[in-house]
This record gives sequence, structure tokens and C-alpha cells, in this order.
Amino acid sequence: MQNTNVAYDSKVEGEIIVTQADAVINWIRKHSVWPMPMGLACCAIELMAAGASRFDISRFGMEVMRFSPRQADCMIVSGTVTYKMAEVIRRIYEQMAEPKWVVAMGACASTGGMYRSYATLQGVDRIIPVDVYVSGCPPRPEALLDAMIKLQDKIGRERSVKNLTARNAKPAKADNLALAGAGMES
Repeated sequence: MQNTNVAYDSKVEGEIIVTQADAVINWIRKHSVWPMPMGLACCAIELMAAGASRFDISRFGMEVMRFSPRQADCMIVSGTVTYKMAEVIRRIYEQMAEPKWVVAMGACASTGGMYRSYATLQGVDRIIPVDVYVSGCPPRPEALLDAMIKLQDKIGRERSVKNLTARNAKPAKADNLALAGAGMES
């Protein structure tokens, strides 16, 4: 059975489409994701390839790579995250406007990969919330495109209007994201 968020009643005069506010807001959001590439290691090459003509991430409305956190709504963390970069990644994430999403690209960004050392963060999800994980070392551009399609599906299922009214009703609570290890203070 197909989900019908948009309906057309031919008995109503004029060009009227009846739908839910969530469906419209989510359709707009999922087709205009502006990623911020956080290329930290070799996975960044595959991230760049996803934007090239062969794979063409622009087919999904994501070709506008923004290098300013104030203009991006999806952070793609690709590569090994060291404790030295972890604070920078968290600060950039906090500067992004709501709603915002995170994609952890590659084994190193997802779990620390093969690096089990005092200098490597064992997954970027220890400092910021991750929405979609891309496996592989390095992952192919097709895997990133698949992850972005999954992110679009997730955005399409969100309760946008409820989140908008809930944000306006309650003051935002500060997240306590502490960086463990390597002597870093939050």
C-alpha cells in the first residue's frame, strides 16, 4: 500500500493540492541538503569523487557543498578523527543551524578503523550524534550516495511541525558532550 501524503480533489475548483505541513516541509528539506565536507583522511578523496560527473551527487539535490557551518545542514565526516580534530568538529557541528544531520563516512569515522591508539577517537558518534554510517575502508562513492538516499528517507519521516513548535515552546538544553581521553577538557 502506498503512502499518500498529497491528494488532489477534482471536485474543488481551481488548482488546489491538499497535503500535510510535515510532508511539504520534509519534501523541501530532503531535496535541498547542503553538505559540509569534513575530509580528514583518505575517505575525503571518495567524497570528492561523489561530487564528480561520474557519480554526480547533484542528482539528489546535494551538489551545493558548503564550507561554512552557518550555510550547511549535513556534515559528512570522512576519515580518521583524532582527538586534536575532535574539538574542532564538535565546535563546527554546534555552529550549524537546526535541523542538522551527520554522516560518518568510512570505518575510521565510524569506529576508529584500524587505529587503536591514544590519539584516535573511536568513532565520531562519541562527540556528535550520527544519523547514517557508511561502511568501508575507503567506502566507494556509490556507498556515500546510498547513505545520502537513506538520509533523505530519514528526513522524509521526521515530524517537522512538531519539532518546530516544540523548539519554540521550550528553551534549548545545552548538550554535555565531553571528550574522553588524551587529556582533553570539554
